Amino acid sequence: MVHMSALKDRLRADLTTAIKARDDLRSSTLRMLLTAITNAEVAGKSQVELSDDDIVGLLSTEAKKRREAATAFEDGGRLEMAAKERAELEVLTDYLPQQLTEAEVSEIITAAIAKVGAAGEGMKAMGKVMGVVTPQVKGRADGSAVAAEVRRQLSA
Repeated sequence: MVHMSALKDRLRADLTTAIKARDDLRSSTLRMLLTAITNAEVAGKSQVELSDDDIVGLLSTEAKKRREAATAFEDGGRLEMAAKERAELEVLTDYLPQQLTEAEVSEIITAAIAKVGAAGEGMKAMGKVMGVVTPQVKGRADGSAVAAEVRRQLSA
C-alpha cells in the first residue's frame, strides 16, 4: 500500500510529542482525530488510505462539531464544557489550511457569481455558484457561513 498522507504522519508525530510533554488536551484531541481517520479508512467495503484532502475534510467536520458544541454549551451556561470544546477546536485549527477572512470569502463568491453569469438570477443560481465556490473554500471556511454569504449576494 502506497503511503500518501504527510498530514497523518504529522498528526502521529505530534501525538507522540504531546504525550511526552504530558499535554493532555492536545494528545486526547489528536488521538480522537487519528481514531476518526482510521474509522473512515476502514468504514467502506475495502480499506482505503485517506489522502491529505480527505483528512482536511474530516478535520473541517470535527472543527465544525466543536464550534457548534461550544456555542450550544455557552448558550446553556455550561462555560467549562464550552471552554473544552474551544480548546479542542484550537488544536484542530493548527492542522487546517489557513482560514479565509470574511472579505476573502466574499470576493471568491463575487467572482464566482460573475463567472457563472448568475447576477440577477437570484436563488435559483445558488447551486451553480456553490459548485464553483466550494472547491475554492474547502477546509478554509465554514460551509454554512459561505452559503449564507452566497444567499446574501444573490438576493442583493
